[in-house]
Amino acid sequence: MSIRQRWSAKTPHFWKKVQRVAIKLGAIATIIVAAPIALPAAVVTVATYTIVAGTVAATLSQLTVENNESK
Repeated sequence: MSIRQRWSAKTPHFWKKVQRVAIKLGAIATIIVAAPIALPAAVVTVATYTIVAGTVAATLSQLTVENNESK
């Protein structure tokens, strides 16, 4: 199965929840990084890593597909 087919295939319910959480975490972290106030370097570093982790988790959860052959 190609990546294009996996991307448009039906995603299992659990992975949809994971995707929503990852997108929300990434959005919150983006707001923290883009904040117009001075924040400690540790907070910005953690937020940057959270953006990367959220993006990866959301993308990978989109690529999971239901396997109806075994049912």
